Amino acid sequence: MNDGTDKVELTSVGIQVDENGDLPFTGPQYNYAADLEPSDIMNSNTDTKCRPENTNKSPRRTVWPFSKSKKKDERNGPVTVATGRSIEAKPMSPDQLNNPDRETWGKKIDFLLSVIGFAVDLANVWRFPFLCYKNGGGAFLIPYVLFLIFGGIPLFYMELVLGQYNRESAISVWKICPMFKGAGWAVVLMAFYVALYYNVIIAWSIYFLIASFTKILPWTTCDNVWNTILCDDGSFNYSGDGVTTGAINDNSPATEFYERGVLEMHKSAGIDDLGGIKWQLCLCLLATIVIVYFALWKGVRSSGKVVYVTATMPYIVMTILLIRGATLPGSLDGIKYYLTPKFDKLLTAEVWMDAASQIFYSIGAGFGVHIAFASYNKFNNNIYKDALITSSINCVTSFFSGFAIFAVLGYMARKKDVEIGSVATQGPGLVFIVYPEGLATLPGAQFWSIIFFIMLITLGLDSSMGGFEAVISGLTDEFPHIFKNKRELLVGCVTATVFLLALANITYGGIYVFHMLDYFAAGTSLLFAVLCEAIAVSWFYGVDRFSEDIEKMLGFKPGHWWRIMWKFVSPLFLSFIVTVGIVSYTPLTMDNYTYPTWANVLGWAIALSSMILIPLVAIVKVATEKGSFKQRLALAMTHEQERDTVKETWNVRQFKKQHWMSV
Repeated sequence: MNDGTDKVELTSVGIQVDENGDLPFTGPQYNYAADLEPSDIMNSNTDTKCRPENTNKSPRRTVWPFSKSKKKDERNGPVTVATGRSIEAKPMSPDQLNNPDRETWGKKIDFLLSVIGFAVDLANVWRFPFLCYKNGGGAFLIPYVLFLIFGGIPLFYMELVLGQYNRESAISVWKICPMFKGAGWAVVLMAFYVALYYNVIIAWSIYFLIASFTKILPWTTCDNVWNTILCDDGSFNYSGDGVTTGAINDNSPATEFYERGVLEMHKSAGIDDLGGIKWQLCLCLLATIVIVYFALWKGVRSSGKVVYVTATMPYIVMTILLIRGATLPGSLDGIKYYLTPKFDKLLTAEVWMDAASQIFYSIGAGFGVHIAFASYNKFNNNIYKDALITSSINCVTSFFSGFAIFAVLGYMARKKDVEIGSVATQGPGLVFIVYPEGLATLPGAQFWSIIFFIMLITLGLDSSMGGFEAVISGLTDEFPHIFKNKRELLVGCVTATVFLLALANITYGGIYVFHMLDYFAAGTSLLFAVLCEAIAVSWFYGVDRFSEDIEKMLGFKPGHWWRIMWKFVSPLFLSFIVTVGIVSYTPLTMDNYTYPTWANVLGWAIALSSMILIPLVAIVKVATEKGSFKQRLALAMTHEQERDTVKETWNVRQFKKQHWMSV
């Protein structure tokens, strides 16, 4: 090393040493003596300056700074530390900077498939195609792509960076700005709420799958015990927004099988009359929970292998269904109906609102899942490329699924001699009534039904696994002293709790509970949580500092375009959707059924139970600090690793104009 007195800053740990390389530590908390370990440096005060001490009594050892590539930091080199004995130090990888003991994905493809599997879910099949044809066909792609570029991808990229750099899940990642930890609690709670009804859809799919192994599909005839005298197997007049209530024109065999054979909702008068539990659905739900448990109990090493099946199977089945559908008479009419642009629709506000909300939910931001998944990556993983690849695949999948859906709908419309619009719908009604009836008219109907419901099950499973992982990793990282090395027990407790609470959805009136949870659990509340997340990162933590974090991982800073998106466009994008969601709220209904007032109040209580955590935690954080209000506010906004430095100097970056003006 050179003889000089210039200081060299070890940026990775915030320690300054002179070129002589001696690092005796005389701080108040640690004494670097014979038992000094490399990991101790990571825990040192970020403002500590170690004074050189030349002595012949203490042999030295070499500790390497934490930059993996010397090309990324020219100052990367050996530093000698005075100790009481000679110890050979090993180089430390960047993965050891944050949470060195954290589990990592077995392979890079495990992470990519997990992210794609979570984002590509049932909504890609039952919602996007309907919205596309409803809002101008091919013209709908214009606002959809615009919101993807200016809102969806930046938010998606932000969440992945948060997880990978900090190597923490959705709650503990907010050590970067503790007063916003409520946003982490909110998204984890919402992921739990969603699990209460989302797994029920998988249970329905399992029920239909089992029913497909029959000589005659039960949704094709009117001579079953659940059928009414109004059942008409020669007509198809279903229309609705998801679930019908047995109206006079909704008596096709498929409708009656779903409503009376599977749900048995005719035994309930509404949400205040749930009735008993249907035991067959209970077993299907139990099977779903058991599958999820064994997929998650060993961590990402086990779930990363399960997604090899659950994330790829839908593409295989979707392609098979598209090829088969394209050979049917009328299929081209359906595809034309799906794609034909109606540019005049772009002049209506509803189209843009639908595009904004769809791209947000399609990306899957806000549930804490992307943060959790990315936290298991290696520190130098190219998360930028991953964000572009996975978000693009997700949106292309939505568009691709529309061809498979509308090819069959076009065939059904011609077969029934009706307009395509009369058979096009969304939600459970599409995948459990309309599409199964169409498949039932094909030769080898059992085969087509089996692979279709296998596709639904796999679409649901990896999304369900992602939601559970957000909850489990969130609790594990926030309370490591309780749950560390007890993952199997925690997974069992969480999945068992979800199973017990989800039983309300499989009662005779369970569909009313399902619809209420779907409407309130993660709607406006989810948008609000992500809005707070975007503001916290871009404004309070600082987009400039966030960019520096990316540079430490990837070796380059994001361009001004990304920083402008994060600081200005994404918050405005989310504010727009939140405002529209609140203004356009109407009391909850389900087809012809109007929910009682108490059900709407309960729904809003569920929504507010997660939203209120954000301001509540912020108030508690500020109130529990010591000092003047300004000092307490400063500590609540300060990264947890910098608290001691701030207490000594009260030099707070958030109190400087430059912090708020930087881009």
